[in-house]
Order: sequence, then C-alpha cells, then structure tokens
Amino acid sequence: MEKQKTVASEVHLNGSGLHTANKVNVLIKPADVDTGIIFVRTDLPGKPSFKATVDFLLPPERSPRRTSVGMDSTEVQTVEHVLAALYGFGIDNAFIEIDNNELPGLDGSSTMYLEALSVVGVKELDKERHFFALRDAIVLEENGATLMALPCNDFKISYTLDYNHPGLRTEFLELNLTPETFKNEVAPARTFCLEEEAAQLQKEGLGLGANYENTLVVGRNGIINNTLRFPNECIRHKVLDLIGDLYLVGCPIRAHIIALRSGHSLNLKLAKKIAQQRTKYISGGMETQFQPKDGENLNITEIMKILPHREPFLFVDKIINLQKGKRATGIKNVTINDYFFKGHFPGRPVMPGVIMVEAMAQVGGVMMLAQEENRGKLAFFMAIDNVKFRKPVVPGDQLVLEVELVKARSRTGQVRGQALVDGKVVCEADLMFAIIES
Repeated sequence: MEKQKTVASEVHLNGSGLHTANKVNVLIKPADVDTGIIFVRTDLPGKPSFKATVDFLLPPERSPRRTSVGMDSTEVQTVEHVLAALYGFGIDNAFIEIDNNELPGLDGSSTMYLEALSVVGVKELDKERHFFALRDAIVLEENGATLMALPCNDFKISYTLDYNHPGLRTEFLELNLTPETFKNEVAPARTFCLEEEAAQLQKEGLGLGANYENTLVVGRNGIINNTLRFPNECIRHKVLDLIGDLYLVGCPIRAHIIALRSGHSLNLKLAKKIAQQRTKYISGGMETQFQPKDGENLNITEIMKILPHREPFLFVDKIINLQKGKRATGIKNVTINDYFFKGHFPGRPVMPGVIMVEAMAQVGGVMMLAQEENRGKLAFFMAIDNVKFRKPVVPGDQLVLEVELVKARSRTGQVRGQALVDGKVVCEADLMFAIIES
C-alpha cells in the first residue's frame, strides 16, 4: 500500500499573482500524517489558516476564472496550479504559507512549482495514503459544458476543447494520470485567454499580472508573441486546472473524468459532488489503518482504530478472540446507561434486535478488515438473512458476539453471526459485506 507523503524540507517561491498582480512569497512546509494541504495567511493578524478542500471554496462570482479558497474576508486566490503540482508530486500533507491574497502565477503553468518540489524531494510518512474510488456516476451540465465522472480503477481524464474560435480548433485529449504523465504531459501547459477578451478582463480587474510570457494569448491566426510548448497546449492546461480543482476533494481520486468545455465553475461543482459521495460511503462503512496481530485481543481504543463508529453507535467493548479473515468474538456489556433504553422501553428496558445485529456486524467488520489485503479499505453492510431473535436482552447482560466467515470472494464476504448471553443464543443472522477501496 502506498504511504502518505509530505515535502522533505521547506520550499520557497515568489512572484506576482496572475489576476491581482500582488507580490507574494510562498513557503511550502512539511506536515504530519492526515494534515492535508493547509493554506496559512502569514500577513494577517492571527495567521488564519484553512484546509484546501471544498468546504472552504469561495463562490465563483467572488473570484471568477480561477479557484479560490478561504473563509469570511480571508482568501487565497488561484490555488489550482499549486494543487495540481502537489497532486502530481504525490504530496498529501503540507502547510502553504503566503503573505498576500493570491499565489504567484510564475510561468502560468505548474512546472516551476514542480521543479521547486523536486529540489527538496518528498518524505514518506508512516500511514497509508487515502484514495477515494468513485462508486456512483456523476453527470453535470452548465452553460453548454458537460462534466461526467465514472467509476474507474485509475485516474483518467478525457477532455474535449471546443471554443468555436479560429485560433482554437476543436481538440480531444485522453490521459491516464500518473506522476510521470503529469510531469511531462500536463504540468508545462500554460494558462490562456482569447485576444478579444483580454482587454475586457483587465478592465474588470482580472489578469492584472498576466503578460505574453505567463499567458498564451490566442488570436484569430494563432498564439500572439509566444511559442507553444505543445501543439495542443491549451487543452492540456484545461486538464491541469481540472486536476488542481479535483484535488479539493481532499485526497486523490480514482475515476474516469469526461469533460466537454468544462471550466473552474463546473470543475468545482464536480469536486463537491465527489466529496459528498466520499463522505457518504466513509460514514456508512468501516475503514481501517490499524492492523492487529492474529489471535490478539483488542480493547476499545484499538477497536476505534479499525472502525469509524463512535459513541453512541459503537456496540463492541472489546474483541477477545481474533483470527483474521476467519472468525472473531466480541463483547458488548449491556448497561442501563445505553442510550437506546431511554425509549426502548420506558419501564421495561429491552435491547433492540437491530442493535444486536449491528453489534455482530461490527465484530464482522473488525474480522474482515484485519486482513492485510483489506488494509485501508471499507466494509459495507450489504444484506441480512436468516435473522432470528430467541430471547430478550436486558441491562446487566453481557453479549458474547461470535462471527465466522462462511464465504469470501475478492470483493465480498458472507459471515455467520450469533449473540449469546450466559452461553445461550439470543440472536443469530447471516450477514453480507462488500469490500471496497476507501
């Protein structure tokens, strides 16, 4: 499994913002596991910071033609090029300190960011890298543009550029994104604009730091006062922007992205939809990074390193027998303080049958995710069959939850579970799980 990474040491850059022309210094610093990418405004009182995720996106109308993050009146503009570079270099965790409101445009691409990162290199961290494999298709449309995300084992982009402009012919580009592909095929591509819109953009306060070196100006007969790095450099920059925007999901994704004339506005709507899907699946599944040894007993703290469940929805107090991928036994001490007794039932507390089944499922999740090949994956509760409730369970009882694997395939598993009190079966069921990438 791939490990999380950060920069090996500090990275310094400086320049002017493409849109504001503000002078800015950038310091990219190492960060610990699960930090994510954090922007820090060092020029403001209190040095406000926020994470590079869709949760901190600013509305497109506040900063058009670029991607900006922030909160309240604090912002960091034009983050897409540095985020694309961090994706391409495999950086999961970093602090990005800046002393103005927009990142430097540099040469209008991600190459100079990538070169600066290459000088210091990466540091591998002691935790598995998070990926999100798209589960359900997403289709978005806006002002004649279309953006689609489909489940895929890799990160793949198929982009169609169609500006109906004599200097920008209709083009198609499809790439499987790898670090090498990003470095050689995407990172050097510079931002661009049409000649007829350049003056109007600057009148509106946009592109104040743009020039013929850091921005390709497309005239009716081709590129003005510059030379292309690729014959199709403009479409490659569209792919670069899309990569940077989608890194705001919060982790690398595995999906096939199909785009027609998509820009920042639609890209960011897709990033939000993917992030919502990721939250839905993670909250509904069981994710593990902790790997217990075969035959090991687990206390509640160690169980919480495997299962995402927390009070009041964690129904296993300890695991007393674990044979990874084969069988496991858990304990649930039933007390009057359990929250469900407040309404089930006042005056005659009885443990709900669905809670007993959920407790068995949680033990089954621990058993299945404890296997090395399932490390970092999710176990989703898919089906229940042959459920029988044989005796009420009340406060003071100790549930012994026994689960055993019945059938295993590469992506699914079926377990047989039973709950016992004083050696007598009080509940039993067949449970089906799906094992997927996180």
